[in-house]
Amino acid sequence: MEYKTAAIYPCLFYQDAKAAIDWLERAFGFQRIIVVPDEDGRVVHAELNLGRVAIMAGDIGAGNMTGAKSPRDAGGYTQSVYVAIDNADVQGHYERAKAAGAEITRKLETKDYGGSGYSARDPEGHEWSFGSYRPEIPA
Repeated sequence: MEYKTAAIYPCLFYQDAKAAIDWLERAFGFQRIIVVPDEDGRVVHAELNLGRVAIMAGDIGAGNMTGAKSPRDAGGYTQSVYVAIDNADVQGHYERAKAAGAEITRKLETKDYGGSGYSARDPEGHEWSFGSYRPEIPA
């Protein structure tokens, strides 16, 4: 079976999703689409976008997110989110992240396989990579 309209939307879990959302906006340029709080004000579900890319986020323990851990809880990250951005925007994005205090884990560089990019961690330890490389997907 072939899925021509499949899309991936990473869902990240945070100890403090409100603070994480604020930081993701400031450091990486994400914009809030929706933030759904529970009766205690914890984030049950949030959606953020950066151009045509979207992610979801929420507080650990809110709603049905009882088994989730942030990298801070787990002692390190277990996955990385890669976001492809326009080549002309990579340098500016890198500078914005540095100015917001992002922990740069891989400095901006040109890749042997094409494009340029960098990696950084958010305050709870999620690993993010941003760059101009786009995997070639068969038609």
